[in-house]
Amino acid sequence: MKRTVIALLLMLVAAAPASMAQKNVKLGHINSNELMQIMPGRDSAQAAFQREVEDLQATLKTMQDELESRYNDYRAKESQMSDLIKQTKQRELQDMGARMEEFQKNAQQQLQDREQELLKPIIDRAKKAIEEVAKERGYTYIFDSGVGALLYQQDSEDIMPFVKTKLNL
Repeated sequence: MKRTVIALLLMLVAAAPASMAQKNVKLGHINSNELMQIMPGRDSAQAAFQREVEDLQATLKTMQDELESRYNDYRAKESQMSDLIKQTKQRELQDMGARMEEFQKNAQQQLQDREQELLKPIIDRAKKAIEEVAKERGYTYIFDSGVGALLYQQDSEDIMPFVKTKLNL
C-alpha cells in the first residue's frame, strides 16, 4: 500500500511540469474551396486549362471519326476480302484503337500536370497567406473545412521516427 502511494506521488510530481508547460492552443479553420473561387488569376488559369481540354477533345474526336470510318469501310468490303487482307485490316483497326487509347491516357496525364502547373502559383499564394495570418493571429492549427485537412501548425516534434520504430519499419 505504501509503495502504491509513493508510486502515485512520483507520477504526479513527474506529470506536473509537463502540464504546466502546456501552451494555449488556438484553432482556426478556412474553406479552401471558397478561397480558391475568389483567388486572383483563377479565372484565367481555368480558361487556359479549358482551351487545352477542348484541343485534346477535338483531336480525340478526329481519331474516333477516322477509326469509325475505317471500321465501316472494312465492314462494307469484308465479304470481298481475302483472309490475308482481312487480318491486315483487323490489325490496322486494332492498332488504331490502341493508339487512340494511348493518346487518351497521355492526354489525361498531360491535363493533370497542366492543371497543377496552372494552379500551383495560386495555391502557393493562398497557402502563404494562410500561414501569415496564422502566425500573425497566433493560431496553433488551421483546419480546411472544405476538405478536412491540416493546413498549418506551429513547430512541433515529428513523431514519424518513433512510429516507424514502433512498427518495426
